[in-house]
Amino acid sequence: MKLVIATRNPHKLEEIHAIFNFQGLDVCSAFDFPEIPDVIEDGDTLEANAIKKAVEICRATGLPALADDSGLEVEVLNGAPGVYSARWSGEGCSYHDNNLKLLRELAGKENRRAQFRTVIALALPGQNPQTVEGSVQGWIIETPRGSQGFGYDPLFVPAGYNQTFAELSSEVKNKISHRARALNAASNVWNHFFQTSEKP
Repeated sequence: MKLVIATRNPHKLEEIHAIFNFQGLDVCSAFDFPEIPDVIEDGDTLEANAIKKAVEICRATGLPALADDSGLEVEVLNGAPGVYSARWSGEGCSYHDNNLKLLRELAGKENRRAQFRTVIALALPGQNPQTVEGSVQGWIIETPRGSQGFGYDPLFVPAGYNQTFAELSSEVKNKISHRARALNAASNVWNHFFQTSEKP
């Protein structure tokens, strides 16, 4: 059985493969189908974008497709940047640009609580897509720290830790992150299809 991970984001692919072994599945990604254009993520929610990516890649390839959409949701910003996390500073912006904007938006604010949330969608040919999600609570610090990870990782400290996601080892992050929790939920809900097992 072949499964397409519907992303061309190398960081996402690396994390997904680091968290789970896809036993019995021949796993590929959107990189393996260069003729298929990128899916336009124009949904109003993480769920909508994840479903759209999974469904479109499933239809284009004729194969089961797994897609995720993730976002940082900051309490005092009413959940922003949320679905716009990757392009908050505009199309073509860098991770650094987004981090600088986040710091500007939070300047002088005492409430710095936030959560990372991931929604994963699974689309099978001829079936309605299904979704699961995972989240991790934490807060935003005032100065970036660490060189691991990507995105907003240098500014996000998960609850129960004193280090940012960018300071934690990939082994630790991949046990507690929003993506890890969403993939664990996917494994539990769709175990009949995935047959995955979490790496120790």
